Amino acid sequence: MASLPLATAEVCDANPHLIMNGELRALHPIFQIYGRRQVFAGPIVTLKVYEDNVLIREFLEEKGHGRVLVVDGGGSMRCAILGGNPVQQAQNNGWAGIVVNGCIRDVDEINGCDIGVRALNSHPMKANKKGIGEKHVPVTIAGTRICDGEWLYADTDGILVSRTELTV
Repeated sequence: MASLPLATAEVCDANPHLIMNGELRALHPIFQIYGRRQVFAGPIVTLKVYEDNVLIREFLEEKGHGRVLVVDGGGSMRCAILGGNPVQQAQNNGWAGIVVNGCIRDVDEINGCDIGVRALNSHPMKANKKGIGEKHVPVTIAGTRICDGEWLYADTDGILVSRTELTV
């Protein structure tokens, strides 16, 4: 994990060449900010699911080692694929953050956790539990292709994805 959180605006200003060649990308500004950690960064682990949260829970039960879980939930607004219990577990297991292209629930509980969470919105209905999805695959969310092992940087200005770890 980056030793000091990088400000996304400063990263963009300092790296126009990385933006031009596609090594540094900004996600479209579609995410709500949840959790106590508004600034977070780390290597990315990708997951693709649709209205099912079994694989999300499995990932967050593992040690996070400062990583960021990026979940392509297909942009579904019909149920929540992440709730308070797995976010609490992610905090306890050392995940830096979770970005969900879908909905979450238990917002008050998540906002009490020392972890960064981004999601499209909240929804009271729970997800299916079939265990269907794909791990460690490229995902495209918020106009950006994101691959396992890339780096994510998030703050209140937005979310950046870089092919490599960045320094200022």
